[in-house]
Amino acid sequence: MLTSTVCAAVSAAGLGIAALTAYRKRFLAATRIAAFALIPVGLVMTGVIDWVTSIVLKPTVWAGFGVLALSAVLFTISRFVERRRGIGGRKERKAAAASRPEAVAPAASAPSLGAGRAAQPAPKGKQAPGRDLAPKDDFSDIEAILKKHGI
Repeated sequence: MLTSTVCAAVSAAGLGIAALTAYRKRFLAATRIAAFALIPVGLVMTGVIDWVTSIVLKPTVWAGFGVLALSAVLFTISRFVERRRGIGGRKERKAAAASRPEAVAPAASAPSLGAGRAAQPAPKGKQAPGRDLAPKDDFSDIEAILKKHGI
C-alpha cells in the first residue's frame, strides 16, 4: 500500500513538471516528461511493484542471489586457473598436432609443369621491347621515386 502511494505521488509530481514545461512552450520535452511520469503508476497497476517488493524484502531471495554470485566466481576462477596451467591449452594442442598423420600430398600446392613436359624457352624472334631486360633490382622503381622526391 505504501509503495502504491509513493508511486502515485511521484507520477503526480512528474505530471506537474510536465505541465510547467508545456506552459513554457516546450511541448516535446513536456511530452517526454509526462511519459516518464506515467511509468510508476503503470507499474503499480500491473502488479510489478508488489512482485519487486516481495523479492527485495525476502532474505531467501538474497541468499539465492549470493549462491548464484558464488557460482559465477568459482566458474571464473576455474577458467583462469585452467588457462594459467595450460590444461587443455597449447601443450595438448601441440601434442595432438604432432600425432596427426602427414598430409597425403604435402607438395600439392606447389605448381608443376606436368609429367613429360619441360619448360619451353620463349621465342627469340618477336619479343616486346624491354622484355628481355631483367631489372637489376626489384626496388629500382621505388628508389627512383624516392630520389625524385629527395628522400
